[in-house]
Amino acid sequence: MLNEIEKYMTKELKTLPSTILLNADCLKALKILSAESVDLIVTSPPYADQRRNTYGGIHPDCYVEWFLPITNELKRVLKPTGSFVLNIKERVVKGQRHTYVIELIIEMRKRGWLWTEEYIWHKKNCYPGKWPNRFRDAWERCLHFTKQKNFHMYQDEVMVPMGTWRHSRLKSLSDTDHIRDESKVGSGFGKKIENWIGREMAYPTNVLHFATECANKGHSATFPNSLPEWFIRLFTKEGDTVLDPFSGSGTTLRLAQRTNRNSVGIEILVDYCEKTAKELALKKSKQKKGMLIYESAESIGSFTIHTSKYRSRVS
Repeated sequence: MLNEIEKYMTKELKTLPSTILLNADCLKALKILSAESVDLIVTSPPYADQRRNTYGGIHPDCYVEWFLPITNELKRVLKPTGSFVLNIKERVVKGQRHTYVIELIIEMRKRGWLWTEEYIWHKKNCYPGKWPNRFRDAWERCLHFTKQKNFHMYQDEVMVPMGTWRHSRLKSLSDTDHIRDESKVGSGFGKKIENWIGREMAYPTNVLHFATECANKGHSATFPNSLPEWFIRLFTKEGDTVLDPFSGSGTTLRLAQRTNRNSVGIEILVDYCEKTAKELALKKSKQKKGMLIYESAESIGSFTIHTSKYRSRVS
């Protein structure tokens, strides 16, 4: 199915992104997508035993068993040069952190995923609270998986301003600042302060400081616009395809559309699909194999559902 969608996206769309939303179970919908057709997967699945009123909840002891088949399909649809960013956090069970996230990482590595990096999302406006054995949660994991060591990464797209500290620090350099100062612990790292002269921008760290979403658009676990947008800019270029298999209120699709990327979302709850479709001006297409499909105008004018897949119909 997605091979025809992707063909149209890459050949016909020059400035307008194409957006497709599938109202279906995640695993079922992933199975109809073509292999190696997605450049970036960025998502935040239901956390274990949370959002019960929304998605029913998955017990922490069963989380790995539930999520592994999904990761197998995600690995299949991801391009060799693509990335998979998983926003997730362990919950507390009987007074201690459960290990399902760590167990998931280990099992995914056994299945060929590379755990390339871990980014930390620091929630600048986290909810207040007090517990007898821990402080309030102010961060979540953003696990970065790839299929190979060489993948697409556009680091210059997420550079940050150097800051005013450079004016005083670089005003008067010592003799050491003019040479590479090696780490004293033998780590292999070093720095040459002189190299910072004249620079306005620097590469960021792997700690991302973003506020949580306050206007959550009726969803129980919306992540902020800035989070998927940062990864979209880092791991894709314009015209690439972004997939969110747990689309929710459509944050990833919205940011993909805004940054001129094509996108495919999957969401099991029709109410969220309807809200996303209204916001992104998606039109409901035919129902196929129990799936409602919502498409942007750019998509609808160029292909329709035919039998079990999309057939290109250039307008």
